[in-house]
Amino acid sequence: MKFELTSEFLIQFQSAIETQDIDYLKSVLNDLYSEDIIPIITELENVERKYVLQLLDNETVSRIFSNLEVNTRNEIFTLYSPTEIAVFFNELYSDDAADILNYLPIKLREEIIANIKDVELSVNINELLRYDSDCAGGMMAKELIKTNLNWNVKQTIDEVRKQAENVEKLYSIYVVDDNDVLKGRVSLKKIILSKDKTAISEIYEPDIISIETYMESWEVSEIMQKYDLETMPVVNVQGKLVGRITIDDALDVITEQAAEDIQAMAGVSAKVEEDDSVWKLVRSRLPWLIIGMGGGLLGAAFMGLFEQKLILIPAMAFFIPLITATGGNVGVQSSSLIVQSLAASDAFEESIFKRLWRVFIVAFVNAAVICTIVLLFVLLIGHPLKLGIVVSIALFFVVVLASIVGTITPLILDKFNINPALASGPFITTFNDLLGLAVYFLVAGMLFNL
Repeated sequence: MKFELTSEFLIQFQSAIETQDIDYLKSVLNDLYSEDIIPIITELENVERKYVLQLLDNETVSRIFSNLEVNTRNEIFTLYSPTEIAVFFNELYSDDAADILNYLPIKLREEIIANIKDVELSVNINELLRYDSDCAGGMMAKELIKTNLNWNVKQTIDEVRKQAENVEKLYSIYVVDDNDVLKGRVSLKKIILSKDKTAISEIYEPDIISIETYMESWEVSEIMQKYDLETMPVVNVQGKLVGRITIDDALDVITEQAAEDIQAMAGVSAKVEEDDSVWKLVRSRLPWLIIGMGGGLLGAAFMGLFEQKLILIPAMAFFIPLITATGGNVGVQSSSLIVQSLAASDAFEESIFKRLWRVFIVAFVNAAVICTIVLLFVLLIGHPLKLGIVVSIALFFVVVLASIVGTITPLILDKFNINPALASGPFITTFNDLLGLAVYFLVAGMLFNL
């Protein structure tokens, strides 16, 4: 049954903490997954958090720490000594442990590693900390199962039994040579169906996709998506097997990238959470608000150039919001589709001219429908036919031009290694506002001879 955190439950839970009703707390916690306990921990005070965590086994606590929001986790760590924290790290995979340590002060990080009893784990963590968190080396886990190219099936099965103790998700058995250079993989099915004395060199698959430690995280996630992989081996520049990346790590990158793109499209310039400090939230939003305000001021100044035309035909002013809003919406639609294509790495599977031609056809059809509806509406509310024609023609060109601008801008930004999601925010909206006003008054000037 899915757990849902309600205010009534939280009040009762906190009351049980105050009265130290251990039986009730344990009965509740035992029925929940670690993922369900996380939102409860997040809502509690720091001292309450430690009290609850003391009622859980170390493995559950380690999973909670692995998935907790960074600020919350670091607050909880202030209640523990480095030795106490190290106890929980013994239950973590090397990549999760390194991820947590990356957000801690260097002194505390070193003290925790020094107190980890599992020597192999501490060595693996130290090796992972050498890599940036946004590259394959920083994403990978050191725990994996491998066999030697020169071994037979029986030797491999014995080794798998030893190595599998530290590997929860067993997807592949990697095959290496005497120098640990990756040669391929062998499936569990082949291992089970083969005779004990069968050489691994006879049954392994040499065709295997691997990635280098220096490859960026977004490239890793793209490869795993493209080839539908659940796990992928990581090699160093010499081709030696040094770790593996599982699909859950790639999903974290995909989710984070999607969140950053959404923030960029909304005009937020940094990775922020809603509970971050006021100054950080202001700093991330204010630059884009200033850009939007600047665009608005430019639009107002631009309209000032046509003040005399508005005096002669005041009814034109009624349709300015329609022109600017439609242009902005069309531009954001077009740019969002391109950003989505770029994220899926299929933006350039066809020529740019073919893509622009299809964009033009779609824009032409949309523009024709929209301008027809607007013309009928203008006539229905009693405005002159000539004004209806001006508004309709202006809208037609605005829709077509905004579609093309919304398509080209992300492609240009991507070409210069600038996040194309930025195009879907204030840039496109502001630019299309100005473009719409220019087209509107240009058409009006031509038809009304102003």
